[in-house]
Amino acid sequence: MRPKWESWVKTLIDDSEKQTVVNLLLVDDQPNGLVALEAMLSAPGRNLMQARSGREALKHAMEKEFAVILLDVQMPVMDGFELAALIRERERLQHTPIIFLTAGSISDAAMSKAYSLGAVDFVHKPIAKEILSAKVSVFVELARKTELLKRQASELEELVAVRAKLVSDLEDRNSKLETVNRDLEAFSYSVSHDLRAPLRGVIGFSRILEEQLGENSDPGVTDALTRISRAATKMGELIDGLLSLARLSRQEMRVGVVDLSAMARGIAEELKKAEPARDVRWSIPEKIEVRGDRQLLQIVLQNLLSNAWKYSSKKSDARIELGVDRIDGVTTYLVRDNGAGFNAKYSENLFRVFQRLHSAEEFEGIGIGLATVQRIVQRHGGKIWADGRVNQGATFYFTLGMPV
Repeated sequence: MRPKWESWVKTLIDDSEKQTVVNLLLVDDQPNGLVALEAMLSAPGRNLMQARSGREALKHAMEKEFAVILLDVQMPVMDGFELAALIRERERLQHTPIIFLTAGSISDAAMSKAYSLGAVDFVHKPIAKEILSAKVSVFVELARKTELLKRQASELEELVAVRAKLVSDLEDRNSKLETVNRDLEAFSYSVSHDLRAPLRGVIGFSRILEEQLGENSDPGVTDALTRISRAATKMGELIDGLLSLARLSRQEMRVGVVDLSAMARGIAEELKKAEPARDVRWSIPEKIEVRGDRQLLQIVLQNLLSNAWKYSSKKSDARIELGVDRIDGVTTYLVRDNGAGFNAKYSENLFRVFQRLHSAEEFEGIGIGLATVQRIVQRHGGKIWADGRVNQGATFYFTLGMPV
């Protein structure tokens, strides 16, 4: 079966050929001869032009391109050989095919002269329509193919010019991007250094004041100092989160085979150690293998499983599952829990920076984790989405565009 692209190209070529009208020049001093030639050679896509003298024929040849010139040898004033010689003197006409028409016999010397003038064939009168049509059709098709090649060459030149422009634009953008990245690095340093120092001062001085006031301080003052310290600490966490999110776009990916199952079991063990009193039922199948950056995928699972652990913390029968499914023909990975869930109407907000569907009093967090996960999944050529119901748990689905 022919590939679709080959059929498309053939159709394009056929259409181009159908749209190409070729010119044929018929030269004969006898009107009846011209009428007979036109009757034999008329066909769609052919423009037949007549000339009753060498001078008239030369004028037409200078003005238009012809697929073939049919030239009567015996003509008054200027015979066919003389006209052929004049045609060949013009550089543009040096390769135009000429078929000589003759009613008499041609000597070997005359025939040699004709061929030296660029004749491609001789046809003797009376002319057999089938023979002449077959000979002319060869040059008509050759002219169409030549014209098609010229158009394709012109289009190719345009494409090459467009490509060169795109490459130039891309190089310019890359140069600008490198400048932006350098600026971003400088900004990141400024954020991490210049903003952290005042925050550390705020936290430090609030603790000093708290210690100096001691147990006899006003409860309102103590509460205010605690709030100041807590807010400064959270601001530091936000700064760290934003810097991590910014670095993800620039971090070079090292792609390899990653066992998500083994990675998930390791994360589950760490979560259990942090809260050993919790009883959570885990479901992690064997050997879910993917292709991707191990370090980045660790961040994805760490965020998704930690969220499942956090939002199922108020369930006595908490369950967390890592799974794999086939959705619309695409391999899809999922993390599911039976915890607090969320209102599905606001699921798009989950992946926006600082957007949270639960208050900090209910569940701690700064609203950057899922935005980070989405960015990593997109860098792997995949997408992520979520489904949930309030108090009925949540499921996060993601795909990876790198086949194993």
